[in-house]
Amino acid sequence: MRYFITGTAGFIGFHLARRLLEDGHIVMGLDGMTPYYNVKLKHMRHAALAQFPSFTPVVAMLEDRQALEVAIEAAKPDILIHLAAQAGVRYSIESPRSYLSSNVDGSWNILELSQKLDLKHLMLASTSSIYGANPTVPFHETDRADEPLTIYAATKKSMELMAHSSAHLYKVPTTAFRFFTVYGPWGRPDMALFKFVKNIVDGKPIEIYGEGKMSRDFTYIDDLVEAIVRLSAVPPAEANRVADRKVETLSQHAPFRVVNIGGGQPVGLMEFVEKVEGALGREAIRRMLPMQQGDVPRTYASPALLEALTGYKPETGLDRGVKAFVEWYKDYEGELGQSFG
Repeated sequence: MRYFITGTAGFIGFHLARRLLEDGHIVMGLDGMTPYYNVKLKHMRHAALAQFPSFTPVVAMLEDRQALEVAIEAAKPDILIHLAAQAGVRYSIESPRSYLSSNVDGSWNILELSQKLDLKHLMLASTSSIYGANPTVPFHETDRADEPLTIYAATKKSMELMAHSSAHLYKVPTTAFRFFTVYGPWGRPDMALFKFVKNIVDGKPIEIYGEGKMSRDFTYIDDLVEAIVRLSAVPPAEANRVADRKVETLSQHAPFRVVNIGGGQPVGLMEFVEKVEGALGREAIRRMLPMQQGDVPRTYASPALLEALTGYKPETGLDRGVKAFVEWYKDYEGELGQSFG
C-alpha cells in the first residue's frame, strides 16, 4: 500500500510511519519542522525513518498548498493520514492564530486535495480535548461536543465538521480519530512525561497542576499505532456499520465516522507521578499548582466503537509504558543535550 502521512517528524507520525515501513508499505512523509519545540528531535525522527528505502521525506508546511499538492501527486497514496497540526492545549491560549493557520487552513488544504484522489481511506487526527469539561464519563463519540475550552480543541472540532461536509460532497471515506493523552518513547518535550523525567533526572522540581487531582486516560504510543493501522482497514461504509446504534457514529449523509482511541482506564495524576518515580528510582521534588486555564479535570474514553470495528483497544499498562520511555530517554539523553526542551 502507498501511504501519505503528514507530521512524520512528530511523535505520533514518526511511530506510525515506522510501523508501516516495517510492515513493507511505501510511505511519503510531510513535515513542516516548525520550532514549537526543539527541531533537533524532529530531525532525529526523520533520520531514523530515512533508514528505510521506501520512505520519502518532504519538508513543507500544510499552509503551502502548492507544495502539498506536488507532494501528494507524487505519492499517489491509497491511504492519506493527516496527523500534522499545531499541538499543545496551553500554547493555544498564548498563540491562537497559529492554530487557525495550521489546524483549519492546513487541514482544509488536505481535505480539498483529497477530493481529487481515489483514496481508499482518509484518516484525520482529532483530540479528546473536543469533549471539553464533559461531566458524563466515559466520553462517547455520540456525546455532545460543542463546548471546547481552548482554541486548540475548537480548531480540531472545526476540522471534523469540514471533513464531514467534504465527505458528503465528494464521497471520500473519512475517519476522524480522537486521541487520549498519548505517551511513550520519542515523545514531545512539552508533555508531562518528558518534563517529569527530565526534571527529576536534573534534580529540578516538577510542576503538578490541579493540585494533583486531575486524571487522564493515558494511551501508549504502540497501542495508538495499532489502533490506527486496524482502523485503516475499516473505511466508513454501510457494509461495516456497527449494529449498536448507541455507539456507532457513521453518518447518515456521508462516508464519515468519528472514533475514540483510548483504553477507558483513567489514572490519577499523582499515581502517574509515582510510576515515573518508580521507573527512575528517584523521588521528585513536587511543586503543587492550581489547574491551568484550559485544562479539564479528567479524560476518559469509551473504547466501545473502536472494539466493535477492530476487535482491539489499548491495554498497555503505565508501568510498562513509563519504563519504556525512561529507557529511551536514558539512551538519548546525551544526544538530546542539556539545552533540549
